[in-house]
Amino acid sequence: MKQRTSSIARNTKETRIQATLNLDGTGKSRIKTGIPFLDHMLTLFAKHATVNLSLRCFGDLEVDGHHTVEDCGIVLGSAIFAALGDKVGIKRYGTGFDPGNPLWGEAYVPMDECLARCVIDFSGRPYLIWRGLSDKSHKRISVSERKQDASSSFRFGLAKEFFQGFTNEARCNLHLELLYGEEPHHIVEALFKAFARAVDAASQRDPRIGGLLPTTKGKL
Repeated sequence: MKQRTSSIARNTKETRIQATLNLDGTGKSRIKTGIPFLDHMLTLFAKHATVNLSLRCFGDLEVDGHHTVEDCGIVLGSAIFAALGDKVGIKRYGTGFDPGNPLWGEAYVPMDECLARCVIDFSGRPYLIWRGLSDKSHKRISVSERKQDASSSFRFGLAKEFFQGFTNEARCNLHLELLYGEEPHHIVEALFKAFARAVDAASQRDPRIGGLLPTTKGKL
């Protein structure tokens, strides 16, 4: 069966990015963004989404990490959208969490004291839901409100910008939720891993529908 691949180049006055993606890969990656924490997140994304990803970014890090993080999300979304092609035969998404089915479209991922959930729908309509929950106060808070680890060049609030850029270009519904957690590094890592598992599930081919689209509208 033909593998689903894409190659994306995006050049602006703020960043220059080249990426290649194989949706039907084995988890291999070559990542260089200039931000070590982002490299780590994209490397584990490739591993847990079981895709092959090569991405190199030259960004204006002397200004801030914002442009690099956001634009890498944009490029990854563009690469996945291109690799999915006409979306014929994909699972598209799931309707609930079934522990007995690892290819379901909703993913829960623990990371030490954190638990994150991701649900994705490659619907053709971009929409991001971003929620965090404090297990002590039960108040809804954004990850962007959490303090940055002073030893890191990655501001943890930029994670939302990455996923917003991805959502816009992949043209998907993306729901990311922190159910509970404290350590910012663990929070973002759990979100990226849950995201990876959901992408893997939703992009899988469904042998039951063969050459059909998983929609009643006739187009995704």
